Amino acid sequence: MEEEAKSIFEEGQVLLFNKPLYWTSFDLVGKVRNILRGSLGLHKIKVGHAGTLDPLASGLMILCTGKATKKIDRFRDLDKEYLATFHAGATTPSFDLETETDHSYPISHITEDIVREKLAGFLGEKKQLPPMYSAKLISGKRAYEFARKGIHKELEPVSVYFREIELISFDLPDIRVRIVCSKGTYIRSFARDLGIALNSGCYLSALERTSIGELKLENAFDIENFPEFVEQTRVAYVSGKESK
Repeated sequence: MEEEAKSIFEEGQVLLFNKPLYWTSFDLVGKVRNILRGSLGLHKIKVGHAGTLDPLASGLMILCTGKATKKIDRFRDLDKEYLATFHAGATTPSFDLETETDHSYPISHITEDIVREKLAGFLGEKKQLPPMYSAKLISGKRAYEFARKGIHKELEPVSVYFREIELISFDLPDIRVRIVCSKGTYIRSFARDLGIALNSGCYLSALERTSIGELKLENAFDIENFPEFVEQTRVAYVSGKESK
């Protein structure tokens, strides 16, 4: 009677999750796979993600199971929405909190009006230089492998598109912004570029992905609640069979 419950995930489910802070994307995939294996005995179930999130970011990730893993590419091309907090007046080599502050800059000249003006200047298509602390491939290796050894490599700029940029709060040194952008955009690189535009420095101090296309974080599972959902699915199919 549990075969029907198994088949639901084998035939394919598109699942929304709120990735916890400090987890890697692969941590989340592994946890979901282990829950399905343990709860339903799906020892060979496929689980894949439709786009990573950095460990220092939280928020929406799309995971697909079984045959739905074939749909992954269609989700990767969708626009993303983020809530980002930028710390003004300092920079780090990784453009976020992965590395220590390397330079400090004045911020007394930065006003809310200046921030709004500079943010508006990012709208539309832009060329963005990816961060060295990224998974971009250079000569067959990830860029971060070179960066963590102190080896500088040139990365090629990529075209990205900023559809919406909204200042949420201004409380120096923190600047909180909502950003809707195309795939392939690095919000850490946006932090660097915003710092330059402000004649200062910025790094990304917090990041949450709130939507992917029309899919919203508010409809996502917390990983702690997923085992209950799997169990409810199993029980529903067992109960349905017994009532026939």
